[in-house]
Amino acid sequence: MDIIFQLKQNNHLAFVYRFFKRLFIKYIYGLKNVHKTFNIGGKCKISKDFEAGEYSYVGNNCLIYPGVSIGRYTMLAQNVQIIGADHNYNIPGIPSTFSGRPNLKKTSIGRDVWIGANSIVMAGVKIGDGSIIAAGSIVTKDVDSFTIVAGIPAKFLRRRFDSFDDESTHLNMLDGELLKNVRNKPVIVN
Repeated sequence: MDIIFQLKQNNHLAFVYRFFKRLFIKYIYGLKNVHKTFNIGGKCKISKDFEAGEYSYVGNNCLIYPGVSIGRYTMLAQNVQIIGADHNYNIPGIPSTFSGRPNLKKTSIGRDVWIGANSIVMAGVKIGDGSIIAAGSIVTKDVDSFTIVAGIPAKFLRRRFDSFDDESTHLNMLDGELLKNVRNKPVIVN
């Protein structure tokens, strides 16, 4: 077993490791608008204006354009990209490469959102609280709260919860006090 894996198995040592990792993340990436509990799973390209709430997470190899915010408890799996809408292409007589760039619209990703691996979210999209984006999806339009979407382009699959009472209970939790972190330990594969 490698030393980092062993550190992560011990709760106290993992806390110390995460503390120094977060300091490193803020220093290397220059992220000033992320909560102290924000975490990154590996190398990423993230705009310095990125905003991230409590216990939010960005997986390895993500690419995040300017103007993006994610809420508390939100997870972006590996290779997620939040991109696009950054070239003018509709000016007759001028190639796109010479046409300049429009102002990017803000991209807002709510609380407790899970975006699956290799998904692409187009800049300017709003994803509601509690939504799930299936792996490999391309999100081109806003996503309502507590919905699961999948595909290219991403389309509605089903509601996340069985009833509106369940959604209300979950929303009350999201609006309430910050939950105590229950740390996921790395999986041991035999």
